[in-house]
Amino acid sequence: MPRIVRQKPYFRLSRRDNPSIQLLVGIDEAGRGPLAGPVVAGAVVLNAKLPIKGLADSKKLTRMKRECLFDEIKERALAYGIGIADAREIDSLNILQASLLAMRRAYTATNVEADEVWVDGDKDPAIPAPTFTLVGGDAKMAAISAASILAKVTRDRMMEDYARSYPQYAFERHKGYPTALHLTLLRKFGPCPIHRRSFAPVRNVWRSQFVGSHE
Repeated sequence: MPRIVRQKPYFRLSRRDNPSIQLLVGIDEAGRGPLAGPVVAGAVVLNAKLPIKGLADSKKLTRMKRECLFDEIKERALAYGIGIADAREIDSLNILQASLLAMRRAYTATNVEADEVWVDGDKDPAIPAPTFTLVGGDAKMAAISAASILAKVTRDRMMEDYARSYPQYAFERHKGYPTALHLTLLRKFGPCPIHRRSFAPVRNVWRSQFVGSHE
């Protein structure tokens, strides 16, 4: 999957061309904690004329509800974008910087010149627009909630795709998070190309297997 996913709008959206619209972008990410797979960010500009009911922190919604809202957000939002930083970028930059990179990519993907950008958490991703951080924003601001849903559903689907390439790790079940099942399979099979080698559990397994194979 490309690192920037742009699907709406298909043209540059700015206040100069739309003086009656406030272009407020909400941004959130999914996938900072897993041992494998990308970190994914969503960015959303909601349409005040097409409100979406049920927006909330994606982690507190059922899978079915997230999937329904995912489609509704894409249909009703003025703009949305998805940004991705893969496991190699996470290992190279560290997970915080990779998360901020994914957020910048998501913002770029919206093709919007924002009046304001609101980001979940307390870290500013250095977006070229007036930016505000909001801890717990995915439960407080609808645009950030929508972004969290786009990010999580996109990432979950990516991990399900990876499960077909690497079926021995059961990524479709734990999405790369450090569950007991995942840790057991990691120790059994060793890391695969989408594992984050900068994360201690993966690094420790990789080192034990590498050192052991060269003794």
